Amino acid sequence: MSIWRILKYPDPFLNKIAEQVPEGEKEIKKFVDDMFETMYSARGIGLAAPQIGMGKRVIVLDVSPVDETAKPLALINPEIIVKEGREESEEGCLSVPDLTVKIQRAQNVTVSGFTPDWKLIQVEAEGILSVALQHEIDHLNGTLIVDYLSRLKREFYRKKVKKMLARRM
Repeated sequence: MSIWRILKYPDPFLNKIAEQVPEGEKEIKKFVDDMFETMYSARGIGLAAPQIGMGKRVIVLDVSPVDETAKPLALINPEIIVKEGREESEEGCLSVPDLTVKIQRAQNVTVSGFTPDWKLIQVEAEGILSVALQHEIDHLNGTLIVDYLSRLKREFYRKKVKKMLARRM
């Protein structure tokens, strides 16, 4: 297994829409293992393939630090098929350091996708799992938490990141 580098905002790759994984792709199990290892090493609860520079529709989640009844979950080509209710929560992101954003999301979702063994499943989620699924699927669609900020706050954060990057040079 390998730990991959997590891309950080404002890397333009993070805004690209990921492509469907061809059904039956054999390399996907190793890739999912690498994603879990990368997510755990960064102390995250979710990771999407675009965050590590792969334009594939693959996500991994393990919300057990927040919900001890949860189990690790990997989905290939996930799609939200049902959304119910509204809820606001504060979210952070491994690709957008030092920022949390209050985001309105569906309270409950049903997501369809494939396991790494290419079994089609549906996941009904509420609470932190619902938020994490929506967050990671946003990544697959090129959307980051900064995109939920007002233009003024987004510009302030962009300037802050630019200054941090300039200091590293």
